[in-house]
Amino acid sequence: MAAIQCREGDIVPDSNTVLIVTDIQNDFLPGGALAVADGDAIVPLVNQLARGFKNVVITQDWHPAGHISFASSHAGRAPFETIGLRYGPQVLWPDHCVQGTPGAALAAGLDIPHAQLILRKGYHAHTDSYSAFFEADRKTPTGLTGYLFERNIEHVFVVGLALDFCVSWTAQDARAHGFQTTVIEDACRAIDTQDSLAEAIAVMNKVGIQRVQSVALAR
Repeated sequence: MAAIQCREGDIVPDSNTVLIVTDIQNDFLPGGALAVADGDAIVPLVNQLARGFKNVVITQDWHPAGHISFASSHAGRAPFETIGLRYGPQVLWPDHCVQGTPGAALAAGLDIPHAQLILRKGYHAHTDSYSAFFEADRKTPTGLTGYLFERNIEHVFVVGLALDFCVSWTAQDARAHGFQTTVIEDACRAIDTQDSLAEAIAVMNKVGIQRVQSVALAR
């Protein structure tokens, strides 16, 4: 499935839709420990989009010091190497979003006061968590699925950082749970290490995740 071409304002969020704002935190912005290029540029657009949604969930990477995904936790390893862990391949990252640090805080410019839920993930020391629905072992749920089911959500929109990791994994799990799922591409930015962006897009296409530009949504 290629990116869907919609006319301006074609998509109108309703009470059965939710916007998941993924990991827009200081450590993922320019100058942060794991900066995503141009990551700060999406903040005004995300704020604008969020105002059109009644239901908004914000996710927050929230690692303990010495987390298993940190390269510093593995002697002789460097950031962006990939190793095998008990739950599968793991990209090793610079220390980032450590609980309670300024880097883990939501970006100061993020202005979504009506968001109903801030979901923290990645807080188990021995398991990473890209997705807002499941940790990287693909077995341990965050509880978001039940929350959305009980709220009668049918359509999940995803924006944020980074497109090729947390955004993509969140979208894939939303789709696997039966939600119609749409990624708003220009409200995301990617890390793109080792062809990760192309791989993420290929997987999203395969499982039926829609990709649109923000102009498609009513403002």
